[in-house]
Amino acid sequence: MTRYPQQRPIRLCLLATAGLLAFGGACGGDGGGDGTADNAIKVGAIFDLTGPTADVGTDYADGMRGYVDWVNMQGGIEGRPIDLIYQDYAYQVDRAEQLYSQFVAEGAVVFMGWGTGDTEALRLRITEDEIPFSSASLSHVLGDPAETPYNFLVAPTYTDQFRIALDWIARNHGEGTPIVALMHNASPFGLSPSRHGGVEFAEALGIELTLYEMPRGAVDYTAEFSRIRQSGAQYVVFQNTSGPASVALQNASSLGLDLTFVCLNWCANAQLVDLAGEVAEGMLGTIPYAPLSVDVPGTRVIRDYLAGKGESVAGKTNAYTQAWWTFAVFGRAMEQVLASGQELTGANIKAALETFTDLDMGGVTVPITFTPNDHLGAKGLRIFRVEGGEWTPFTEFLQAPPRS
Repeated sequence: MTRYPQQRPIRLCLLATAGLLAFGGACGGDGGGDGTADNAIKVGAIFDLTGPTADVGTDYADGMRGYVDWVNMQGGIEGRPIDLIYQDYAYQVDRAEQLYSQFVAEGAVVFMGWGTGDTEALRLRITEDEIPFSSASLSHVLGDPAETPYNFLVAPTYTDQFRIALDWIARNHGEGTPIVALMHNASPFGLSPSRHGGVEFAEALGIELTLYEMPRGAVDYTAEFSRIRQSGAQYVVFQNTSGPASVALQNASSLGLDLTFVCLNWCANAQLVDLAGEVAEGMLGTIPYAPLSVDVPGTRVIRDYLAGKGESVAGKTNAYTQAWWTFAVFGRAMEQVLASGQELTGANIKAALETFTDLDMGGVTVPITFTPNDHLGAKGLRIFRVEGGEWTPFTEFLQAPPRS
């Protein structure tokens, strides 16, 4: 049975209510709130809307803003609206640091970040300011409270996703040594799966692993695939966003390469299928948060919200689901603090998060558990496969193999 932090309904996170027909936005825009209410809960956020990861960042931002709008339409959190203050930081670390300082000075009690480089750069300041923080970055180091006590991850880390993929490859390869190419973004994000235990795990499984950098702005990866062909690789795992990965798939197809392709989190989405077309058919993806095409309570609430706004689900990716439910976890913690009569401070929100055991996520991902000693809230996901142009569940939920 699913257990909750408190024996009271989770109003903010699960099933949609009727009557989501009015646009009741209480969100800030382009870096500022709109003075919604004196008792508004300020939450800071940075989005990549124009930078190198904007291909997935835009949909993530829409999902986060959509959740805030939905909550405010329900009357807010314990009667207090959320005032989301945000700006596009274009994937620039120094800009992220500047905006973080600005939004905290404006009263943000929670912060929603984006990239690996900026999230890791902000770790010490987040701790000093006692600001609970989650981002789209799933770097493994961000889940250790001894190092980052105010960072929380609500999806499997890049390393755990990579380990799940490698474990699946090892179990299903058959005869001979699996040879895997990891094609990665030229950034801390791109290197995260290998740096934090992925290389060692591949060695332990008897997998031959080689890393291939995908230079920023590249429009062709033929040279990289020539080296991959020479290596004898049977598998290519992408740690990148959907744009570069789609180009790589088209390059591989034009070269006639017969490989099994696996996308980790940020390229396993509908956008990749739209960009790559038929060459995406059959590829695999480690997808922590269900696409909106998967019918579970946690996607129904989003579909109902979008329908009430007159918006189509078409074009919305699982990044939208991930952003919505990432914010929902923090919304639940803030609700718990306010319902208990406590002051809404970062320390109290952190303490509430650390009580969550098997928090029901509406079927979009595995239940979330945090403890004072472990902020890696989720350690499992399903592998999906592109079938008929849609990401379709290919496995049941798989847990990351235990660390030795």
